[in-house]
Amino acid sequence: MVQAKSGDTVRVHYTGKYDDGTVFDTSTGNEPLQFTIGEGEIIKGFEQAIVGMDVGELKSTTIVAGEAYGSYHQELIVVVDRGELPSYLNLEVGQRLQLTPEEGRMIVMTVTEITEASVTLDGNHPLAGKDLTFDIELVEVL
Repeated sequence: MVQAKSGDTVRVHYTGKYDDGTVFDTSTGNEPLQFTIGEGEIIKGFEQAIVGMDVGELKSTTIVAGEAYGSYHQELIVVVDRGELPSYLNLEVGQRLQLTPEEGRMIVMTVTEITEASVTLDGNHPLAGKDLTFDIELVEVL
């Protein structure tokens, strides 16, 4: 059997679930996810779960928040005056905005609350602070 190791390009099918079993993402019905182990293309815990798997093997693994999308940081929530945002934006709760502050590095913020006077934006990844369970099938080592 061919086992996956660091440096290998692999193709996997996966289903990601929260602790309560709710599916948040899956490759089912699509092409398998392809990436190179060790290149940092995907979350660290997912990569590590693939190492040592045989082609055709199925595995279920739970990845703690620190090995997934990190901890949730309250300081990444900001409230801005609606006048500071372009008037053409049709803002909705849950909408993701790409912003480029003066430092020049683009950040993605999620609209979490809208009032007449302000908009609350959250800079955390939507999966930050969550332990995630993945059902994984190693389809191929290229």
